[in-house]
Amino acid sequence: MVRVIDYKTIKTETGKEFSMLVVQGGIEPLVSNKTGKIYLTMRKANISTTFDAASCKSLVGTELPGKVEKMECEPYEYTVKETGEIITLKHNWQYVDEDFMNVNSQVIHKELVN
Repeated sequence: MVRVIDYKTIKTETGKEFSMLVVQGGIEPLVSNKTGKIYLTMRKANISTTFDAASCKSLVGTELPGKVEKMECEPYEYTVKETGEIITLKHNWQYVDEDFMNVNSQVIHKELVN
């Protein structure tokens, strides 16, 4: 399960605005590379929507099935807030609902039939 914890309104390069939900996965234990000790984290991801800001705001606190997973992507630069260091990443965190994707892949879409 993931929980909607926030929302963002984004403006595209063409000036069009749309809203995204910010979701957070459950608690995950990890082992620190530096200390070897266990610490806990929760992953976040953004989900594009067709909702307006008011609708997104009303969804904060809602739980959805699925999880936040690490996915490979094209390399991009990221600035570490605490140090200002610029690093190159080849992954991002995405919301995944495997049950939905499995069911949806078995549906014959009307557009494909015509």
